[in-house]
Amino acid sequence: MATKHEQIIQHILALEVGHKISVRQIAKELNVSDGTAYRAIKEAENQGIVSTIERVGTIRIETKKKENFERLTFAEVINIVDGQVLGGREGLHKTLNKFIIGAMQLDAMLRYTEADSLVIVGNRTKAQELALGEGAAVLITGGFDTEEYIKQLADEKQLPIISTSYDTFTVAAMINRAIYDQLIKKEIVYVGDIFTSYDESFYLTARDTIADWYRLNDQSGHTRFPVVDDKKRVIGMVTSKDIVGKANDVHIEKVMSKDPQVVQAKTSLASVSHLMVWEGIEVVPVVDQAHELQGIISRQDVLKALQQIQKQPQVGETINDIVARNLTHTEDSEIVFETEVTPQMTNQLGTLSNGVFTTLITEASSRLLQYYKKGDLVVENLSVFFIKPVQIDSKITIKPKLLEAGRVYAKLDVEVLTGRKVVGKGLIMAQLIDR
Repeated sequence: MATKHEQIIQHILALEVGHKISVRQIAKELNVSDGTAYRAIKEAENQGIVSTIERVGTIRIETKKKENFERLTFAEVINIVDGQVLGGREGLHKTLNKFIIGAMQLDAMLRYTEADSLVIVGNRTKAQELALGEGAAVLITGGFDTEEYIKQLADEKQLPIISTSYDTFTVAAMINRAIYDQLIKKEIVYVGDIFTSYDESFYLTARDTIADWYRLNDQSGHTRFPVVDDKKRVIGMVTSKDIVGKANDVHIEKVMSKDPQVVQAKTSLASVSHLMVWEGIEVVPVVDQAHELQGIISRQDVLKALQQIQKQPQVGETINDIVARNLTHTEDSEIVFETEVTPQMTNQLGTLSNGVFTTLITEASSRLLQYYKKGDLVVENLSVFFIKPVQIDSKITIKPKLLEAGRVYAKLDVEVLTGRKVVGKGLIMAQLIDR
């Protein structure tokens, strides 16, 4: 049976998009405490199925698909610009396609205004009316209010009209930044993006026998299966090692490993790959919050996703992207890399930040291992020595050296120089993921 927390989440998911909810209402309808209702609503907000807006409340919004992640809902825009809703509350759940700065004549503005867009405009009533008439929401800058008939029009058309105290330039920059941040999030791969679903997964029940293991092995070619109870909850894992020398009629629950490692759909690709390397496992069950089996993720799924990521063009850049892009291989006979310290790579003192320094060492080491066809690295231990500060615009040279490499581990020494002066060193112990 689902927990109260899960029942609330399912209840919220069943609500119509745009429906307003509250802690007290949820607590009353589902007969739970206010605390339980509050925690579930917060979880729903984390999952992107509701949005809480000051002076408006919490509303059910459309769950974003990964491919439309760069789009914002009007509810999210309000939070970004610290806005106040003047009218059209019923449309807060809608998604905007683009935003337009309405600093032009009305006839010119008409050519650019489209349905489901957001027109950013000052205290221009006619421009606000035109935008709403074309099916666009309105964001009024400068903290201005608007006429009563404009608010009524917004209510009729269910298109939000929002007021913010910021100026037009600041608002446009804030929305642009929010879209950019979402693009970076879009590129992060989660287990839920790549796992094999429940319907296509192979698993055993506690009351199955070793004969059933052999049947599934013949059918799938796999040697490792999750074990579930009668409520679909994962209670163990069984592998070929567990069944060796056992009779065919022995029940799986007698030989399985209990309390196996599991992941959830929101676990990142980085975390699950790290788990597989450390634990030396090929398959991990994917479960929900009630520990019910949702599917499985295999080492092959992870490797395929890692390869796909390398082929994808970067849209939103993280600091790691900037570091990796600027790191170039020199023509030297040794494996040596060079880069220049850009403003994004510095701290408030204008010197190379410690975090970027560490990233440079790790990235250079990773490329060295790829050069030797040793696979990808997962850092286990990293000792860094910051010898001298590195100024902005400095050209630095990074010399990674492979000290020792086995089948599943590697030890590297990395030297960082400006000119001929050593400014830092790093010693890396890493596990290897063989492609």
